[in-house]
Amino acid sequence: MANTWGYGAMTNSLGDIQNAKAIIIFGANPAVNHPVGFGHFLKAKERNNAQIIVVDPRYTKTAAKADIFAQIRPGTDIPFMYGMLNIIFKNGWEDKKFIKDRVYGIEDIRKEAAKWTPEKVADVTGVSAEKLMQITRVYAKSTPGTLIWAMGLTQHTIGSSNTRMAPILQLCLGNMGVEGGGTNILRGHDNVQGATDMCCLSHTLPGYYGLSAGSWKYFAKSWGVDYEWLAGRFKDKKMMSAKGFTLAKWYSGVLAGKPGEDKIHNAGTNLKALFVMGNGITSIAQQAKVKEALDNLELIVLADPFVNEAAILTDKKDDVFLLPAATQFETSGSVTATNRSAQWRYQVVEPMYESKPDHEIMFEFAKRLGFYDEYTKGMLIRENKKTFKFPEDATDEIARIIKTIGLTGWTSKRLKKHTDNWHMFDEVSLRGTGPMKGEYYGLPWPCWTESHSGSPVLYNINRSVKEGGMGFRNRFGLEHDGQNLLAGKGSAPKGSSNKDGYAEITAKNIESVLGIKLSAAEKKKIGKNWKVDTSNIIAEKCMEAGIAPYGNAKARAKVWTFPDQIPMHREPLHSPRQDLAKKYPSYKDKANHYRVDTKYISKQTEKDWSKEFPINLVTGRLVNLNGAGMENRASKYLAELTPEMFCDIHPGLAANHGIRNGDMMWVHSPEGTKIKVKAKFSYSVSEDRVFLPMHFAGHFQGEDLSHKYPEGTKPYAVGESANTVTNYGYDIVTQIPETKGGLCRIEKA
Repeated sequence: MANTWGYGAMTNSLGDIQNAKAIIIFGANPAVNHPVGFGHFLKAKERNNAQIIVVDPRYTKTAAKADIFAQIRPGTDIPFMYGMLNIIFKNGWEDKKFIKDRVYGIEDIRKEAAKWTPEKVADVTGVSAEKLMQITRVYAKSTPGTLIWAMGLTQHTIGSSNTRMAPILQLCLGNMGVEGGGTNILRGHDNVQGATDMCCLSHTLPGYYGLSAGSWKYFAKSWGVDYEWLAGRFKDKKMMSAKGFTLAKWYSGVLAGKPGEDKIHNAGTNLKALFVMGNGITSIAQQAKVKEALDNLELIVLADPFVNEAAILTDKKDDVFLLPAATQFETSGSVTATNRSAQWRYQVVEPMYESKPDHEIMFEFAKRLGFYDEYTKGMLIRENKKTFKFPEDATDEIARIIKTIGLTGWTSKRLKKHTDNWHMFDEVSLRGTGPMKGEYYGLPWPCWTESHSGSPVLYNINRSVKEGGMGFRNRFGLEHDGQNLLAGKGSAPKGSSNKDGYAEITAKNIESVLGIKLSAAEKKKIGKNWKVDTSNIIAEKCMEAGIAPYGNAKARAKVWTFPDQIPMHREPLHSPRQDLAKKYPSYKDKANHYRVDTKYISKQTEKDWSKEFPINLVTGRLVNLNGAGMENRASKYLAELTPEMFCDIHPGLAANHGIRNGDMMWVHSPEGTKIKVKAKFSYSVSEDRVFLPMHFAGHFQGEDLSHKYPEGTKPYAVGESANTVTNYGYDIVTQIPETKGGLCRIEKA
C-alpha cells in the first residue's frame, strides 16, 4: 500500500517566482498552507508588479492578496483553462515557435479549445465571460508567467487531466523552461517530494523505475541480493509487476467480500494487518469505511510521536500497538523540498524516553522477519564496507542507484556541505557564491554527476546541460501517428554538440548521438542505458558533450496511453448540475484499479445526487494545523487559535436552514454519513457551498471518542473529521480521492 497523492515535481522554485510577471493559482492557498513560501509571491509584486490571479471555489487569504479573483465551481478547471486557450488562440497570443519546435499534439488541443467559448465556460464554471477574458488577457500578456497548483486541482476524479491541462496552458504560452515561468506544485510537507521519489507509491520502484522484471533485476543487483530470493518474497512473480493498494482505498482490501463493497484483486486474500508510520489516517477520505476496515483488521501497528487517531477511531480492543517514534529533531538525514532540492537535516537531541527513529523501528522489524542482512546490504556496496553508518550510507546508496531523476550527485558529503553553507546561495536564482560557486542550492534534480551543478529550472535550453539545462525527456518513442516526437532543429540546450532533438542515450547510440568513440574498457563497463548505468560513463560523457542523458524530445499535449488522450472535462461523480453530468459523463467503471474495482459512471448515474445533496462541499487547510493535525492540536498554543471543528457557511445559506452563527449543525454526505460541527458565518463561500477544515479527529458522527485516548494523550482540540463526509470518487489514473468536488446537505442540529 502506498500514497499516490503526488502530482509532478515543481519545474522551478519558490524563489524563482520572484522573476514572474504574472502568477496564476489554481486550487492552492499558499498564504495559509505555505506562509513562508508565499513571501516570494509578494516579492514578485514588489519587484515586477506581478499580477496575482487566484482561481478557487472560495475567497481565501491568498485571494485577498490577488489582483483578480475568480470563484470557480469545484471540478471545472479544465473548461476554465480551455476557455483561456480559446481566447489565446483566437487572438494569436500563443508562442507559435515554441509549440512548433517543442510540443506535440497541440492541434487536438486547438480543436477542443474552440468548443469552449467564454459564454459556455461561464455556464459550466460559474465564472463570467468578462472575468475569463480579463484573466486571460492579463496572464497571456504578462510574461513570463508562472502557474501554481496544489490539492485543489488534483483531488478530483479528473485530477490527472487537470495536472496535464495546466502544463499545456504553459506550453502554449512558451512559459516552460524559463525563469519566472513553469508549473510549480506546492507540496504540503517538507519531504513529500522525497517520499514520492523514494517509492511511497504502489506502482513504481524507487526513482520511478517501473515494476518490470528488468527494473527488479537492476535493483536486486544494486542492493547486492539475489533476484530469485527477492522474487521469492512474493506469492508469485506476477505479483512483482502488479500495482499495490493505494492509501486512498486501502480499506477496500480489508472489506472486500462484504455486501456492497468493491471487488479486489489481491491474490485471493484480504488485507489482514496495517502498519502506519507517521501518516494521519484521519486525513483520508471515507472515514466510515476506514473505521470499519480498522475494526476488521487482525493487527494494527501505529508508529508516531503522538497518538495516531486511527487508534481512537477503531473499536478494536486487541492487537493494536502504539510505537513511540522519534520526531525529526531526534534524527538526521536528507529531505527533498517541493522544488526538487535536497537539504540535510541534523539531529538536535537524542530520541527521548523509549522512542526510536523510524529507521531503527524498520531495522528491528527486518531482523524479526529474517531479512535484515539483505535489507541493509546496499549501504555496504559503495566502498566495500563491513559496517554502515546511517543515514550517510543510505543517502550514498540512493545516489549510487537512482539515475532516472538524476540523483547521482546527491552524496551525503555534498548535501551536508550545502546545508552548512546555505548563506552562500541566492534565494531567487539558488546560485552559489564563494566556495559554492557553480552549484545551485540543494542540487535540485536532475544532478547528473558528483560534480554537476543541479538543475534549478527544468527544460531550460538557454543553459548548458552542465549548468542545469535540458530539453523535454524522450520516453515515449521517436514518432507517433507518423509525426516526429524529437525536438525541432536548433532546440537543444546551449552548447550542445547536437543542436537538434535526440533520443535518450543508450550503450548502442552513445557514440553516434554524442559524436565520440568509447574505449574498449569503457564499453565493457557501460550500462545498457542511462537509467541503469552504474558506471556513470553515459552521464559523464553526456556532460562533456552538452547532452542531457534522457534525450531531447517534444512535450506531449496528447497522451495516447491515457483514458483521455487530451484532457477532457468530466463532471464530478456527485455533480450539482445533472444536465452537465449527462453532457460530460464520467469514465466507465475501472476494474483492478490499484487492485480495486473502482466506480465511476455507475456511481454518477446511480441517482440525481443534487436533489438530496444540493450543496458543494469544499475542504482545505488552516494555517496553524497540518494534515490530520495530531501534533498541532496537541499544542495548546496552536489549538487555541482554532479550538473546535467548524463549518464556514454563507449567512444567506444558513438563514435558509434556520442556522445562526455559532449554532451546531449537521453536514450529511451521499455516503450516508454525517458530522456535527459549529456554524461559522463567512462570506468567503458563496451560497451554494460550504467549507470544512480537514485537521480534526476525536469525534465520529456526533459521538465524542475522547475517552479512548490513553491517559495524558488527549489533544487540546478534538472534533469531527471532514473526511467522514467527503464523497466516494477517485482519480482515473492515480486514485487520489475526489475530496474537492463533492456534495452535501445541511440541517440545524
